Amino acid sequence: MEPVDDGSAELVVYGAGWCPDVRRSRALLEAEGVPHRYVDVEADEAATELVRRLQGGARRIPTIVWPDGSHLVEPSDEELRARLG
Repeated sequence: MEPVDDGSAELVVYGAGWCPDVRRSRALLEAEGVPHRYVDVEADEAATELVRRLQGGARRIPTIVWPDGSHLVEPSDEELRARLG
């Protein structure tokens, strides 16, 4: 999938408060000291549309978008740590 530029220069986590995978990924980012912005897809229609575009119509969360437009969908802790370097 082609990278997408959401107009920000920061790591963005798209998710929902009820999702344990979103909470886990955000906790890992916080523990690693990685600044990020959280966007609730249930409260933001534009965010839902962006997530669906990235996933070809699906809305799996968390969807984590890097400043370069690359993204991970529902990453395991190992996948997220590997991407963080």
